[in-house]
Amino acid sequence: MPPRRRTDPAVGRAAVAAWRADPTDTAARRTAVRFTLEELADIAPGHTVEVRVPPDGAVQAVEGPRHTRGTPPNVVETDPATWLALVTGAQTWDEALASGKVAASGERADLARWLPLQATRTR
Repeated sequence: MPPRRRTDPAVGRAAVAAWRADPTDTAARRTAVRFTLEELADIAPGHTVEVRVPPDGAVQAVEGPRHTRGTPPNVVETDPATWLALVTGAQTWDEALASGKVAASGERADLARWLPLQATRTR
């Protein structure tokens, strides 16, 4: 299996900053989403939860039983703006769930303990 493509952290952080400055910048948004999904997979390694942020990316993360076929039992799906709000701390997990901006199914589909991501926090 080829290694997973990685976004350079400096490029990823710059994309997050560019998205914050201009949320309509599609290229920055796409890079920021991919970078933050990769960061989530780094801090919560595993294959138990599939995190989907269409159309920009998806990743499997969180330790536990590995999913291999069919529809995963643990899925988190949201739009790019909500995902970036979650990973930057602009919105909490509970707020996003309550508003219906995040669909989370399965007993392990709770990312609250990993959000916001340290890599996206401003100093």
